[in-house]
Amino acid sequence: MGGGRTRLELSTDVPGLILRRLSDDDAKVYYDLIDRNRDHLTAHGDYQEMRHATLQSILDGLAGPPEDNIAFGVLFGDALIGRVDLVPREAGNFVLGYWLDQEHTGHGYATVACTTLIEFGRSALQATDIWAGVTKGNVASESVLERLGFERVGDMGSYIRFHRSLRA
Repeated sequence: MGGGRTRLELSTDVPGLILRRLSDDDAKVYYDLIDRNRDHLTAHGDYQEMRHATLQSILDGLAGPPEDNIAFGVLFGDALIGRVDLVPREAGNFVLGYWLDQEHTGHGYATVACTTLIEFGRSALQATDIWAGVTKGNVASESVLERLGFERVGDMGSYIRFHRSLRA
């Protein structure tokens, strides 16, 4: 992944599992991951834009200003197995997004990756509040948020809104 340039990496508590900041150099590998997971990603009605993703749309998304979306690839060994994001909304407020390759779910990797990214948000980005939305019916994703200490704060119709305060 990533053409040899040095990029921010975050270690996790799981040996071999790291987060690496995504760049346009990762577009082909990331596209291949999406391509293998199109049905998995859209099973609950979320990530519909991924159903029609092209290599060019992935390149365009990864080439955007890095402050618009703090996107990390989830790597296990040398394999890209998912993505976790913090999307800035306003001072101290971020939205958490995450997904894993279908073959790598059920091992706690999403929880560990999100824990690591949330701590990065707190320490490096002065995050005070993290928000997330989960499409109704995606019980596994709701469970990840509950393990992370998020609370349900709203029924938004097609999805449930979650919140976690990082304030002391």
